[in-house]
Amino acid sequence: MPDLLERHVGFLRALRAAGIPVSPAEGLDAARALRVIELADRESLRAAYAATLVKKPAYRPGFDVLFDLWFPASTTGLHAERPHQAIDPETATVPELRDHLAHLLTEGTEGAEQELRAFAQAMVERFGRQPASPGRQSWFSFSVLRALSPETLMAGILRNVLRDGERGGLAEKNVRRRVTAGIRRFEDAVASDVRRRIAEESGVERIARSAVRPPLDQIDFLRATKADLARLRREVYPLARRLAARLTIKHRKGRRGRLDFRRTMRASLQSGGVPLTTCFKPPRPHKPELVILCDTSDSVSSFAHFTLLLTYALREQFTKVRAFGFVDTVDEITRFFVPGADIVEAMTRLANEADMVRFGRTNYGHALERFAERYGDAIGPRTSLLILGDARSNYQQPALDVLRSLAAGCRHAYWLNPEPQAQWDTGDSIAGAYGSVVPMSECRNVAQLTAFIETLA
Repeated sequence: MPDLLERHVGFLRALRAAGIPVSPAEGLDAARALRVIELADRESLRAAYAATLVKKPAYRPGFDVLFDLWFPASTTGLHAERPHQAIDPETATVPELRDHLAHLLTEGTEGAEQELRAFAQAMVERFGRQPASPGRQSWFSFSVLRALSPETLMAGILRNVLRDGERGGLAEKNVRRRVTAGIRRFEDAVASDVRRRIAEESGVERIARSAVRPPLDQIDFLRATKADLARLRREVYPLARRLAARLTIKHRKGRRGRLDFRRTMRASLQSGGVPLTTCFKPPRPHKPELVILCDTSDSVSSFAHFTLLLTYALREQFTKVRAFGFVDTVDEITRFFVPGADIVEAMTRLANEADMVRFGRTNYGHALERFAERYGDAIGPRTSLLILGDARSNYQQPALDVLRSLAAGCRHAYWLNPEPQAQWDTGDSIAGAYGSVVPMSECRNVAQLTAFIETLA
């Protein structure tokens, strides 16, 4: 029991460190769930933890990785009884191992999944240990996958499984789908066993810190990869709708519209012409206009990419959206985000055609002055101004008076900064000066962007 308690506490700590939120109450719920399940059944244990701790589907992959580390299926040297293997994985040749893997990928029996995992563990034992540095060895997935090359088995499997008349049709599609899914499961099983072995040698806490990527909504914009940005596209449209709804609200609860004279006079007939009851028209919904001013320099390129995706989505939510990009001068980029435009093509045209660069060094002051000079008419009493950038201006003049004039002329003004707040006002950052004019919020990931939207009145 003490060992289980330590693992439980360590597992919860690892989940929090990986960006998966777990409250103390949820930790207690998980502990209560362990009292009513069979602890020897590992999948029941996984399900109990997942049901009490995982709140979003995006958190599940990281949860599974950490669960396998803290509650491994086996321990090296103390393996549970493995299903019978048709070949000896320690003495078989590589071609024989590849043929056996191809058989496992196409087999649909009940025990095939367990046998595939056992085979993956055996392959890690045989091929996974490689030199990591002079005098030191460790475990690696790539050496196992390089030895067996499971992705090259498809042609042979199709040739053995399908008849000539079935090639190119639905039967081939089904086989390809099943084999591809099996290859992914084999690769995941290899990676899981490699992590387990490294954890045994180096400690669970150490490997846990590097084994799990942050959840999608907590990936730092400034460190996002192209693959991350492609996944983030799916998060943009719900956020755009929520941002539009928040900025649309003009009247708080309890505010009334204009007096409805006709209804008031009609109601006064019941009291002898005395208007004891006043009637009001429903408040007219505010038709929002949005102006986005976005830093597109290389230092915030990933953030700019995401915010331009947001601009593209907002274009469909507002009655009027005007977007401007800048480095050391400014250009209107609304034309690249017309409804129905392909987002990839819009980004390409933006990079090639927009006039946002003079000398290539970010200059917020000059960009603000040029914006006020050329596009000052974009700001009005119905406009919400959203500035996106890190406020690093290469020690140039900030043009605070220009920003103050723009903020005074619009309905709302907000500034989203992708840098951690601890780095504001360091080096060439003038975040504090700009933040004194326009409220500035840290916005490093989707979670913080969502929190910012929730705070809008």
